[in-house]
Amino acid sequence: MQPHDTTPPLSPPPRVRARSFECRFCSAPLKTTFVDLGMSPLCQTHIRPEQLHEMEPFYPLHAYVCDRCFLVQLQEFVAPEHIFTEYAYFSSYSASWVEHARRYTDLMIDRFSLGPHSTVMEIASNDGYLLQHFVARGIPVLGIEPAANVAQAAIAKGVPTTVQFFGRKTAAAIAAAHGRPDLLIGNNVLAHVPDINDFVGGMKDLLAPHGVITMEFPHLQRLIVENQFDTIYHEHFSYFSFVTVERIFAYHGITLFDVEELPTHGGSLRIYGRHAENPALPVTDRVGALRQREIDDGFLTLDRYLGFDAQVKDTKRKLLSFLIDAKNRGKKIVGYGAPGKGNTLLNYCGIRTDFLDFTVDANPYKQGKYTPGTRIPILAPEAIREAKPDYVLILPWNLKDEICQQAAYIKEWGGQFVVPIPEVRVF
Repeated sequence: MQPHDTTPPLSPPPRVRARSFECRFCSAPLKTTFVDLGMSPLCQTHIRPEQLHEMEPFYPLHAYVCDRCFLVQLQEFVAPEHIFTEYAYFSSYSASWVEHARRYTDLMIDRFSLGPHSTVMEIASNDGYLLQHFVARGIPVLGIEPAANVAQAAIAKGVPTTVQFFGRKTAAAIAAAHGRPDLLIGNNVLAHVPDINDFVGGMKDLLAPHGVITMEFPHLQRLIVENQFDTIYHEHFSYFSFVTVERIFAYHGITLFDVEELPTHGGSLRIYGRHAENPALPVTDRVGALRQREIDDGFLTLDRYLGFDAQVKDTKRKLLSFLIDAKNRGKKIVGYGAPGKGNTLLNYCGIRTDFLDFTVDANPYKQGKYTPGTRIPILAPEAIREAKPDYVLILPWNLKDEICQQAAYIKEWGGQFVVPIPEVRVF
């Protein structure tokens, strides 16, 4: 590296001593494999051009299921402080996700009669993609976001944000400084938490006596059924069924009184929680129905989790067969997106520039860099029009409708889209 180059080297971050294969919720020994995806780098550590000659740290990407509480989880090899202090994911670059947040805002305001007298807080508030809608409605908000670079984007939008990791200690400090929220939100953050008891306990401590918690996260049942193995990466420490998440929240004195099934991220749950001692919000029939459906589907037995590993291997072989056949026919293939899930897929399947000439991403933070591990160039979306590929492999397949609309111009030269999950489809 040149003397003026301030780019940090790709040296391994400080490792966390894994807790001897113990469940992060109930501390039972972890013995049963859910899926083993081999070794993989951190999925949001995009490589700068000047780092291409450096070694990159890889870590085991091996998910286990707890024999006692059935929480699916990875070991913690790298501290969240290393992963999330500066982060490359900005929620606002997905128009459909911002619209999802706007609809959610309207729903919460109407259902829980929120107004200028209320307080709304969001944990892992990212760049203000959601809280901006409450601000527009005149409702006081506070974002809680560990990534300083992302939080700055929220502050620039007029969304007050504190840069902190969340847990019991943070909850006490926020309650003392800002009061307790009537609505406490956590979208796609629960999976990112290594100390889940400290996190959920902090939510219990922070919530106002008659307040409501809502959280959204990918549903483990959909992950299995739809073969969504690429949503497993080091930034996601845990993967939740409803029966397991209900048990975790109940342990901390939070009753889940409602649940919705959402199409986002390939199938998510939105859970509604309140203090167990607050009977004003009765438990809906949807809670019992989903709980029973998962029990009937075997989610309280180990057998339900076995066999996923073999299913994933089969998907890998099918995707590689398609790519090999396409390249043997002289076809040009590029990617669309550089999401965390895409990097799991690329690294597990060994897909590099021998298959994808490049990938594109709308996030300027990623453009000009390379995908972790596989070192595929990340360009601006306009590169697709210039290259005129035969196939565009959509890596954030959960946004395929939005992407197909944005890049519909590929039909001008006969280009086709490809999605890899739950199986290879060309359209």
